[in-house]
Amino acid sequence: MTLFQLLMLGASAFFAYKIYEHIQTLKDPEDRDYMDSEEKRSAEAFSPFDASSLVEKADEAMQKGDLQKALAIYSEANIKEPKNPETLFKMGYTLAQQNRDEEAMEYYKEALALDPNNTYIHQAMASLYRKMGAFASARNHLNKLLEIDDKNPITYYNYGNLLVDMKQFDEAKEMYKKAIERNPDFQEAKEELEKLADKEAL
Repeated sequence: MTLFQLLMLGASAFFAYKIYEHIQTLKDPEDRDYMDSEEKRSAEAFSPFDASSLVEKADEAMQKGDLQKALAIYSEANIKEPKNPETLFKMGYTLAQQNRDEEAMEYYKEALALDPNNTYIHQAMASLYRKMGAFASARNHLNKLLEIDDKNPITYYNYGNLLVDMKQFDEAKEMYKKAIERNPDFQEAKEELEKLADKEAL
């Protein structure tokens, strides 16, 4: 094996190890702030790409369905440029796609603290809280969304879905109707409204 091959092998092993390290750090979001400066400098030296380039690469991995790769690259971007709400949101979303709900929620909360009126974060948190059965928390985020923007049909549709889960069918119908008022071609809202009408007819 030539010297060049040995160097490349060492570099590959280092890359794999650093990716493993970064994934491990995701398991305990509260401990991330305690990384010492030497570790941060090591992370800076690890990748030649800046944070925005890394996020683009992670987005590409997400589109291809490679969630672990995407998560590792988002993590690298987060180390290079900490406290970026977009990166934190995408890390949360990637974790949510892997059903790592508690970890995902931690990143969503951190992102929201940095960008309190971000509608994408509120939508994601409402959806995840609904999945987790925390209906009151989901409702709080949907109400906040309506305060920020009361014209988005998606919010009303998601609110309707939540209210169905809460067995508040009359309120759910009103939400679906509002979604359709704002987007007359909203087929999914029409279908859910029809389901409720059929249920009433039984």
